Amino acid sequence: MPMYRSRLPGILFGLLWSATSHAQAIDLLVTNARIATLDQDFSFVSTMAINANRIVATGGDELAARYNAKWTLDLGGRFVMPGFVDSHIHISGNPPWYIDLTKVQSVVEITTLVKQRAAELPKGHWITGYGWSEDALIEKRRPLRDDLDDAAPDNPVGLTRAGGHSAVFNSAGLAFGKIDERTAQPESGVIEKGESGRLNGIIRERQDIILDLAPQATDETVRSSFIENLQNLFRLGITSIVQAQDTIEHYAEWKRIYATHRGMLPRAAVQVAWAGQEKMQAFAHKTGDGDEHLRLGAIKVFVDGGFTGPAAYTKKPYRGMGDYHGSLTMKEAQLMNIFSEAHAAGWQLGVHAIGDAAIELTVKELAAVIAKHPRADHRHYLNHFTIKPSEATMADMANHGIAITQQPNFTFTLEGRYAAYLDAPRLASNNPLRSPLRHGIHLAISSDILPIGPMTGLYAAVTRKGMSGKVHGAEEALTIQEALVAYTHKGAWLTFEENQKGTLEPGKLADFIVLSTDPVKINPDGLMDVRVDETWLGGIQVWSRPFPVGATASVQTPDPMRSGRE
Repeated sequence: MPMYRSRLPGILFGLLWSATSHAQAIDLLVTNARIATLDQDFSFVSTMAINANRIVATGGDELAARYNAKWTLDLGGRFVMPGFVDSHIHISGNPPWYIDLTKVQSVVEITTLVKQRAAELPKGHWITGYGWSEDALIEKRRPLRDDLDDAAPDNPVGLTRAGGHSAVFNSAGLAFGKIDERTAQPESGVIEKGESGRLNGIIRERQDIILDLAPQATDETVRSSFIENLQNLFRLGITSIVQAQDTIEHYAEWKRIYATHRGMLPRAAVQVAWAGQEKMQAFAHKTGDGDEHLRLGAIKVFVDGGFTGPAAYTKKPYRGMGDYHGSLTMKEAQLMNIFSEAHAAGWQLGVHAIGDAAIELTVKELAAVIAKHPRADHRHYLNHFTIKPSEATMADMANHGIAITQQPNFTFTLEGRYAAYLDAPRLASNNPLRSPLRHGIHLAISSDILPIGPMTGLYAAVTRKGMSGKVHGAEEALTIQEALVAYTHKGAWLTFEENQKGTLEPGKLADFIVLSTDPVKINPDGLMDVRVDETWLGGIQVWSRPFPVGATASVQTPDPMRSGRE
């Protein structure tokens, strides 16, 4: 395996000058590689010609003689594939009072970070954060109100759990939102109390009743970190994303950023919330408007809550929670109204549905809308599709062209949550992959934010293993070939861009990644050890993994919670 330090000095990233004459001039020739095109035949080639940000040709070694390339990239036999298309992800910028909690390992570490941030801010200033999960904490419990009171008694604090479906507040934060023991439970949410009846600081699904009242960061405050967070996706091999939740107002900020950073950020389709028929008509745009860098995605609609609450709407009660089934976020008539208006206006719908009851309701309503107002190639889809619905529902999805973007990485990271709340049959069929494929449903896989790294999703999709190493429903697994296609081509299809990206074929955008190991050949248990060495967007290298002196691409300990990073 070639080492970066052994390549010609003065030429970045292993690119060599080519002086071939009497051949077609192109920008870049990729040679001596194992290139998985991910076309319909899952073909492999060794050479790829690129010009003006698109693929000109692919083929064997003999292809090189046909081209006079400005640059030649000799990859020494390494594995190349299309860049990952993450069709459900959440990216945002972070204000100065924000704390990143995605790597914390204990409640003590959380309170230490809160105390440090409080020392940097005036008394009374809000502190927010995101990313903690009790499953990753050594105490195996959630941080609670009293923990945060000890760390920051004079600052309102609200820390959102990984997944975004609950948050913990300190006493100052609860007081800011005028929440106490007498407060009525919010619609579609839960304000938790401890055994004594005192609020413990946890609010499930409706943390917005406090956080929306807190001072909000401006676009200017978070713009630099927003751009940085987008660019960090290249480290994971992600070249295209679907922003899974935003607003028509904030889409203007996306346009400003992409106008000034064109070609330096992952390609993006932005899902927006339905703002009502009048506002949406005034907006005068719809799904697909934009270009190859930035475009509008689907209308995002929440049907039920998240599983981490838990608040996903299920047919059977949660284990150990009496008759609790989770909840819907709105009445069925409201849901039908949004579906009807958005569909009639020409929008694609991307619907959050996690519980089996929510999935079956969503499919019933979407099928009714599609039948009443037929529209060719609508490509409506469900986000998540976590608890397996009935066979009849999946048949209806196939019949009405309703697709899925699912997160198999949840099988890994949320194993403990699922085991706590689901009985054995539902646990084994949770996050189903094989079943929807068997019905002919279009299936993409994505990360959400638990974690973002695609290697975790590939590992869980193929092995069906949780963090414990236990297999959950092996019959729902994909092959590695199916998983790679679902994380690339199928995601591009969801944004109506399958003819532009998602495979490495002539005429398509030259978005590709170089991996340290061939994921098709290795034992699936080793998938999370695979590293992204290089990321290319439109034939331009946008990221390269730095190697320690004397190291090759196979070294460095992987982080399973962020697998896919350098």
